[in-house]
Amino acid sequence: MSNNYEILRQADKEHDLFQNPGRPASGVKRKHSRSDKTDPAREESVKLVQRLFLSVGAQSPRIVVFSSVEHGNGCSKVCAQVAEGLASQIEGAVCLVDANLRSPTLHHLFQIENELGLVDAVAQSGPIKNFIQPFRGSNLWILPSGPLLSDSHTLLSSDRFLSRLMELRQEFSHVLIDAPPITPYADAVTLGRITDGLVLVLEANTTRRETARKAKETLEAAKVRMLGAVLNKRTFPIPERLYKRL
Repeated sequence: MSNNYEILRQADKEHDLFQNPGRPASGVKRKHSRSDKTDPAREESVKLVQRLFLSVGAQSPRIVVFSSVEHGNGCSKVCAQVAEGLASQIEGAVCLVDANLRSPTLHHLFQIENELGLVDAVAQSGPIKNFIQPFRGSNLWILPSGPLLSDSHTLLSSDRFLSRLMELRQEFSHVLIDAPPITPYADAVTLGRITDGLVLVLEANTTRRETARKAKETLEAAKVRMLGAVLNKRTFPIPERLYKRL
């Protein structure tokens, strides 16, 4: 998955990563039920977690940005699914950050309060955990966006945000960041340059090849490490059991 050109081609072979949020993580190293094993979305999220975060070697990323090519590609849901899956497979704490300060979504997906969050953490002092919510007693923690101002997105390029990001790296085993789409915003590129890399989310039958290619070129020009591509909402024109054998 290290070759950026092949990433977009490989995305055509990926399964649908996410259909719905699913049951929240219930603790460390959760055992998957029989229904988990037959859920294609969950199976593929588990595979992505293993390839991206649990591979052996010093190059395994710890802070990863998820961004879509454009609005409506399902990036927030994919990021939430992967964070939940990662938290269920490791003993360390996982932090899911809503850095989509254009249109925050994670507090809706997880049905949590958004009265305090990332915007407050950047603007105020105090330990970063003062602004993060543990999710239902699991090792998954969520940093929602917090109340937005008209210029909240400018905080992502501030020294104060960079300091908070370093604090998150010290406090958590892994940090997953939900970012705005690459088209038309520069936020994801900004975040990708100061983290360990970016996963690009595309939507099957919606994202145009040329738009995806331009997004990839934007990341390359900014020297953002592209960790992979996810093809969301993939449908199976043939029976899935046969598709897996191809």
